[in-house]
Amino acid sequence: MANTAHLFRRQSSRDLIQQATVRSLDELELRELRSRLVRAENGNRNVVYGATNQAFISDDDPPMGRILDLGPSSAPPTTRVPPGKLPSQTSVIDTVVEEAVVPERPEDERESWDSKWTFLLATIGYAVGLGNVWRFPYLAQKNGGGAFLVPYFVMLLLQGIPIFYLELAIGQRLRKGAIGVWHEVSAYLGGIGISSAFVSYIVALYYNTIIAWCLIYLLHSFESPLPWAECPKRLYKNFTYDIEPECVVSSPTKYYWYRETLRASPSVDEPEEINYNVAIALIAAWFLVYMCMVQGITESSKIVYVTAIFPYVVLIIFFFRGITLKGAADGVMHLFTPRWESILEPVVWLEAGTQIFFSLGLAFGGLIAFSSYNPANNNCYRDALVVSFTNCSTSMFAGVVVFSVIGFKATSIFDSCVAERDALVAANKTMDLPVCDLQKELENSASGTGLAFIIFTEAINQFPAAQFWAVLFFMMLFTLGIDSQFGTLEGVTTSLVDMKLFPNLPKEVITGALCLSCSILSMCFANGAGSYIFQLMDSFAGNYTLLIIAFFECIGVSYIYGIKRFADDIELMTGSRPGLYWMLCWKYISPIAMITILTASFIELASEGSSYPGWNALTGNTDKLEWPHWCIVVAILLVGVSIIWIPGVAICRLCGINVIEDSEPAWFPTAELRDVHGIVPHEPTDIEISLFCIRPDGAEGLCCPTYGPREQPLDEEEE
Repeated sequence: MANTAHLFRRQSSRDLIQQATVRSLDELELRELRSRLVRAENGNRNVVYGATNQAFISDDDPPMGRILDLGPSSAPPTTRVPPGKLPSQTSVIDTVVEEAVVPERPEDERESWDSKWTFLLATIGYAVGLGNVWRFPYLAQKNGGGAFLVPYFVMLLLQGIPIFYLELAIGQRLRKGAIGVWHEVSAYLGGIGISSAFVSYIVALYYNTIIAWCLIYLLHSFESPLPWAECPKRLYKNFTYDIEPECVVSSPTKYYWYRETLRASPSVDEPEEINYNVAIALIAAWFLVYMCMVQGITESSKIVYVTAIFPYVVLIIFFFRGITLKGAADGVMHLFTPRWESILEPVVWLEAGTQIFFSLGLAFGGLIAFSSYNPANNNCYRDALVVSFTNCSTSMFAGVVVFSVIGFKATSIFDSCVAERDALVAANKTMDLPVCDLQKELENSASGTGLAFIIFTEAINQFPAAQFWAVLFFMMLFTLGIDSQFGTLEGVTTSLVDMKLFPNLPKEVITGALCLSCSILSMCFANGAGSYIFQLMDSFAGNYTLLIIAFFECIGVSYIYGIKRFADDIELMTGSRPGLYWMLCWKYISPIAMITILTASFIELASEGSSYPGWNALTGNTDKLEWPHWCIVVAILLVGVSIIWIPGVAICRLCGINVIEDSEPAWFPTAELRDVHGIVPHEPTDIEISLFCIRPDGAEGLCCPTYGPREQPLDEEEE
């Protein structure tokens, strides 16, 4: 009996060992399959994102040196271990790798991010820009303070995150730039990508002007005293000095901005002289952009780390400096004190939706280009949530920093006014006493360039070691602007490369040509009317156009590509299916929100018109001027030249003219992803069938998705 029991235990142990061996082999096959998936997606033998990043491969995976030689074919045959024989873990791996001799599938090489962090920081840097620092605080203060956060987050959930998620997912799935993606969705929708490329080019053209202005201020921030700290003196012909009268009637910061930096003319019709300082700064700014992008945005990991992280370091430094200043609490309280009656005003919801839309950088094509460099199994859903909430948190944090400094500035002016008033009363001069109002000073904030170059610099003037704080501030603005510029210009270069308009030119040459053309065209900002032309382009080129493009993006995915097909793709890539909420936003809620905002914007423009602030040297202030007719024509052309491609490409296609050359779909490992995630075909639920009108043949409502040829598993293709 003892011998029988001993034999039984030996047999049971052998069976358990064999089961463990088979299980270990199966796990090794699955890990090897995932490793080959990452290798195949990158299409080259360099160290790339996904091949070594622990977000995609577990710590106990086979050494990457052994699997980098595997091609994107189906799972290789493995040698099963005979019963009773237990190989070592190393021999199992060697067997799997050595027998995986399969030919690589031909495919175009595509850039890849070198790490997950590089992608996230580049995307955060692209989304978080100057608007978070100098537009959100102004809008919040203007539109109800803390009450503004209600429409702000509502529009974030209904419009911002859904479209951000959509662009990341469609770029990662179709593996191309904006033009290639929308042409593959439908040959009639390729114009969406061209429109995105055009508007990105136009926005990059004038956006870099801000970077040039920051360079000018940064250079002069090393001077002592700061050149905008006090009014300059004028030398007369009789060799007498006097304080510049134009500066006296305005302020040192206003004078330096409008007269010394911009050399602003009275109106847009009077360009006057060439501004050589701005011209040189523009050339330098475009050269810096080119040098940062020449090797490809995915290769510039060190630059991305600096440009994305440095603004947060400066904001934190300014935060601790700002909260210690006198009056900081009054400024922050003024920003977030809710005025609930403002929620009922339609314009508040309009500006909240507009701010969300543009602060996330939607419809430029940059997000699609960035996500196309990711591995096919990247979790784009998590990325969309992380970047979107980081963007909005940055806006609120920047608002606290900005208004703590504005509170200090307002308190300083208020205290000076009170002291002057008390001195006049003590001298029995009670006629025409100055009116001191702290709340009025707090409301005297500005948006855009006025906040950065006038109000904030005026506050910095009163800091000890003002040069140090000025250098930090303008370095922060520079890095905020330049990494957003990377994403904007990347949407253009990726589209041109994918269209193969210049097949014999490397991407760095295309990038150089784009930067050179932008540098030449940007000379229109290097004159007295340059700041007015900047405002014209900022008011029209980047607003209505982007709303229209994003609307057609939702229509293309939801009604042409198919919402069910899109959800299937996301499930393949992330392993989980998007919730019903996201599908509802893509098909119904987000398009309706954009149409509403666009319609309200046109109504507001028609009823109130559009104007610009012109510098008046006599009063030392700006006057509200109407745009001349030629500027209105230019504005219409700016919008039209971008939007015309959406219907234009479709009409040309109907007439048999192919504006965009047809190309093979980018390789996508459908079968391997299905095996890795263990995905089974999704059967639409009753609520999905009702909401999205899904038919048994896969069609949705009146618009049938344009399905491509069935993607065969790789083992079927080999047969």
